This record gives sequence, C-alpha cells and structure tokens, in this order.
Amino acid sequence: MTLIARRSSRRWGPLVAAALFASALAGPAVPGSAAVGEDAAQPELQTAAADLSNADGLETLVSDYETRIPTEYTTDTWAPFAEALTTATDVVEDDSASEPEVAEAKTALQSAAADLEPLQSTFATITNDTFWRDTAGNPIYSQGGGVFKFGDTYYWYGVHYRGAESYLANPTQKYDNQVSFVSIPVYSSQDLVNWKFENNVATTSTSLGSLGGTMGNAGWIGRLGVAYNENTGKYVLPVQMWHPTHDHGVLFLQGNSPTGAFTFGNFQRQVVNSPTTGTGDQTVFTDEDGQDYLIFSNRSGRSRAFVSKLRSSDSLYAEPAVEIGRNSEGREGNAMFKLDGKYTMCASDLHGWNTSVNYCIDSTQGRVQGSYSSYYTMPGTQMDYSHVTQTGFFITVEGTVQDTVIYAGDRWADFAWNGIGYNQWVPITKEGSGIRFHSMSQWQFNATTGEFRVAPGNNYILNPDIQADRIIVSNVVGWTRTGSGGVTNVNGGANGSRFALQVNNGSGVRQQMQVPAGTYTLGLYTKGSGRVTVTGADGTVHTLNVPSSSGWTKRELTGIALTAGTATVTVTGGSGNLVADQFSLVRQGGGDPGPGEATRYEAEGSGATCTGTIDTNHAGYSGTGFCNGDNSDSAYAEFTVQAAAAGAATLSLRYANGATAGRPADLIVNGTRVETASLATTGSWTGWTTQTLTVQLRAGANTVRWDPTTANGLPNIDHLDVAQASG
Repeated sequence: MTLIARRSSRRWGPLVAAALFASALAGPAVPGSAAVGEDAAQPELQTAAADLSNADGLETLVSDYETRIPTEYTTDTWAPFAEALTTATDVVEDDSASEPEVAEAKTALQSAAADLEPLQSTFATITNDTFWRDTAGNPIYSQGGGVFKFGDTYYWYGVHYRGAESYLANPTQKYDNQVSFVSIPVYSSQDLVNWKFENNVATTSTSLGSLGGTMGNAGWIGRLGVAYNENTGKYVLPVQMWHPTHDHGVLFLQGNSPTGAFTFGNFQRQVVNSPTTGTGDQTVFTDEDGQDYLIFSNRSGRSRAFVSKLRSSDSLYAEPAVEIGRNSEGREGNAMFKLDGKYTMCASDLHGWNTSVNYCIDSTQGRVQGSYSSYYTMPGTQMDYSHVTQTGFFITVEGTVQDTVIYAGDRWADFAWNGIGYNQWVPITKEGSGIRFHSMSQWQFNATTGEFRVAPGNNYILNPDIQADRIIVSNVVGWTRTGSGGVTNVNGGANGSRFALQVNNGSGVRQQMQVPAGTYTLGLYTKGSGRVTVTGADGTVHTLNVPSSSGWTKRELTGIALTAGTATVTVTGGSGNLVADQFSLVRQGGGDPGPGEATRYEAEGSGATCTGTIDTNHAGYSGTGFCNGDNSDSAYAEFTVQAAAAGAATLSLRYANGATAGRPADLIVNGTRVETASLATTGSWTGWTTQTLTVQLRAGANTVRWDPTTANGLPNIDHLDVAQASG
C-alpha cells in the first residue's frame, strides 16, 4: 500500500476544509488591504497542517520499518518489533486515532526497533585525517553537530558552513571568517561508518516564526543536538543562534520525522541560573530513561558548565540549569556521555576551534544533575591533543558484547591544513576506575557488538603532521627532546601544510608507541639531512639515513620487522637542520595474521595485476606506488590473497577518484561476481579513501578482482587489506 493510499480522510479532510475556510474568510483580494478573515483562519489551518504532518511522521516510520526482514534478526527481538509495527500500521490507517495515540505508536515502534538484534554483524573501517564523504561520494558537512539513535538507525546532524567548501577545495589556505550558515544536513547510518545524505532539515529560508525573518537573517548558527519527545512524537533540535535583533539564545526547531523539514518551535534567550544570554558551546545528552538534557557553558567567559533538563512536555524549553563544573580559564565544546553508570562531561581549552587535551569531570552521586569531581585530563589525549581536535560530541553504543563510547572530535580549526577532516572519531573505553582515549588514524568498529580493533592502515605515530600545537613551540607535543641542540616546529610544512618539525645538528626527538608484531613501513617528508631510526621492543635498530635536499622529498624505509611491545622512533639532525613532516609507521601485515587481523596487498606488489601503470605522481599512497588503470571497461585490478581457512573476510580497498563521477566496478571473487562497488569520487587524486566489503573466501589462494563497468575504467588503486572474521 502506498503512502498516499494510506492517508486517511481524517487527516486530509481537516486540512482541505481549513484551507477552504481560510479562502472563504479572506474573500476577494482588495488592493492595498489585508483580508479581514486571514488571522482568524490561520490557527485552524496550522492545526490541521500539524495534524497531517505528525501522522506523516508515523507513516514514514512505518514505511521504513516494513523493509526489515525477519530472518535477519533474533526471534526474541523480532516478535515485539513486529507487534509494535502492526499497532503503528493500525494507527496510521485509523481515521479516529488521536494525536497522543499517534505519538504513543511512534514511540513504541522506535523503542522496539532500537532493541532489534541482527543475527550477523561485521566490522567496518573508520578512517580519520581526511575529508569524510557520504555514500554518494559527497562531503559530509556536519560541524558542531551530533549523532543520535532513533529506532535502529543513527542520524548525524551538523552545520554546513560556507568555509567547509573552501577547505575542501584547498586546505592549505586560511578561511578565518567563512562561517556563514548554509544549512543543517542530516545523514543516516546503521553501522556508524557508511552515511547516506537524507535532507537539509533547515536552511537559510527556514522561517523564524514569531521572531520574523528566516535563519538566513541570523548572524550565527552554532552547535546543536536533537532530542525525541515521547509526549508529542516530535524531534526537537536546539541550536545556538545569535540574531542582530533578538540577541543570543537557543533556537528550538522541531520536526515530525528525523529527516523531514524542521520548523520554528521556540527561541529562549537565557537559561535560568546561567549568567549570560545564549550559551557558550552546547550539546544534547539523552539519558537511559529517555530524558533529554542541554549540556552547555555560559557564553561570556565560559567558566561554568551546566546541565539543563529539556521540558518533558515538548522539549522546546531548557529548564533552570544546574551548575556541575567551574574553571576560571574557561572551557568550550561541552559534551556528556554515560559509561558504566557514571556521567562524564568533557570540554576543551577556550581558544577558538583549536586543538586541546580533553578536560573531564565525573558524577560522584550517579545523578546527571548531582555533584561532580574536579576537572582532570582524559588519559590518552595528551600525546596529540585529542587526535588534533577539540571536543565535539560523544556517541554511546550499547553493544551485544560491550558498550563503547565514540569520541567525535571537531577538527574544523581556524587556520590552514588543520581545517582538513572536520570529524575525527576514536573509541573511549573504561580503564580501571577511569577512562582512556585511543588515538588512531584508522580503526574498525562493529556497531552491533560494540567491539573495535586497530585497522590495517593505522599510523602508530601520534601528531605525525606536527599540527597539534597551533603555534611555534620549543617542545613539540608528542615528541620528547634528545640531545642538547634546538628543536621546534616551523611554519611551512610538506604539501602545503602549516607546520613541520625542525631539529638542529646534534639534537633530536623521539616518540614511543605500543605496536603489535609485524612488518612495518616508515614514511616521512624531509628537507636537509639527518637520520631516523625505528627501534623495536627487542632492541633491534632500523635506520633510515636522510641525504641532504633543499626541497621536500618523500623518504621511506620498508621491511621493518618489529616484535610486539614498545617501539621507538627517533629523529636526529645532520649537518645543518633537518626539517621533517607527515610521519607514518604503518603495519604491512607480515607473517600469518591472527583472527580479525588484516594482511595488506599493495597494488604494485608481486601478487597483484594492474591493467595500466604503476605511478607515483599523486601523494598519499602507501608502499612504492599505486595502480593507474587504463581508461577502459576491461582495465581491471586483481589481487591474489591467502586465507587460512574458508569463511567470511573483510576487504578494504583504498583508492582515489579525482574524477567528477564515480567509477563503479564489479567485485569478482574466484570468478564469481559478488556485487558492484560504487567507488565514488573522492574530490581529488590525492583524496584517498577506503571502501569496505564483506565476502566469502576459500581456504588457500583466492583471486579478488575489480572489473570496471564503464569505459572510464577504475580509480587509482593503492592497496587491498584483507581480514578474516574471528571465531
């Protein structure tokens, strides 16, 4: 049954009648005068439209959930979901159903969907330090937003600023003042890795209701979150707004579905108990009982952290706030999560979209608006200032195996090169009585089980691009000085970046890291001369001598066999200064991988076939080159991969597509077509990304081949990572 066919006369009838009533009251148009009955007709017309829209929200939800397949979920979780879906369908088709009944059916259906437990799940790869893109290959614009789970689907909301487009086009320049509001987009995902663009829920033309004008008239639209109100069945989006006429405050928008248009709900200039109008930074936190809270600091000075309950009746008002923390230096990026029964609020230094360790406070009474500890630095954020970010928001995943909190860092940063990425996600886990931040450039996550693991392409060196400090310093964060000479970061890094590391003759720096056993490749860019060594846990030293060069030169040392444990990377200056940038230490998958561990197959390796040439003219590849296939539908790339046993395996293909359109290819495993991979555009030929697919392999040798489906051929292929499922 189609959506239109389902819509009952109860919902269409009042709207049509109200429209006719409004038209009749208005009468014929009289030049220079307003229709006398117009104001009288508006309430009835708006009520009827709202009634239709709220029913549409449930109807949209039902249509979505009807696509779920019973055999893909456990019987215990499917049964209550099926019952809730049947009830919601009945409400949609019931002419006499009231609005509270519509809201109740929507809430029950979402709750049952949230409890659905898939029978199968896979790990998917999260890659940081690059522009994130949606499933169509377009950039994800989501600064200062949040991810919220409604039903069995995650929704990612954020702000699209004009400057994001400038950074995408050229991240080597500064765009200090390009913060004009474009829209609030929403993306959907069920694995927290692959995100589909759904809609712009608000734009510059979104009305400000009783305030007058539109969101395009605002001077600033800032951080936001989304709450679901069980009483109204509506989704409420509080967002910072500064308006030249109406001051600073919290603008509340509301919608009837997570992806539909949001409209004006309320504007609150000041939250009671906060000393200022508006908020400093804010996020939305939803507790386990469904109650929603606004987490924020006061706007001027930002020294005080607050928790304010959103009004239960409609979530369109922040109730009197409770102060939970205070710091005279000020904090921004306020966000909260709950792990193992403890509420934790974290924030960053107050210095404007730049990187920082995370400062956290913990609840001491188990109450979200109770007493909290003093601020402490989150362990794991010190070496690279929270993976070169400031606090954005948190996502708590309640998995079937473990609960994991994802830290979503904001790498907008108000200067060149650090603007790249926008979003940096890493896991946070419970460690003893505290928590730990796991800084990784690439990792894999299972959104069903809550498990995560280091991905094959992870760079084990922290602060590798020497960007975390933001200013010139004599002790570069993450690197320990050695020797007596000078060490600093200097302006003008490799490939147009802002900073690089400089060590003088007789001086140096080192960094220690924990690595699994395997074979690694060290990479970096250098000017001048010097030496870089990698020392394994067993004391074996691997040396890369750097000859003198006046311009940036890529250096690489391959075949570094490391035992599990602490590895040390040491950089030493030669005659004159050594300037170095964009370090990497990546495991190449030597030896037999254990369950869940990946083996890397380079496109230029002996076990690969490239119908084209092996090139090196686009930076960012691993190994010694990449496959530049011929522009032909017969120009394939093929890998021969080994499997220890028959079973499922995760394939992660790294590629770059600088063309304006995708270059789809059939994935053929052992001669059988498995599916068509999209291989969407990545914006540039140096914009490397990873597409992850799951296939069945046989024990021993397997052929994995990408056959292009168009005459444009394949994108540039860097490598293939293969990880067999554990268990």
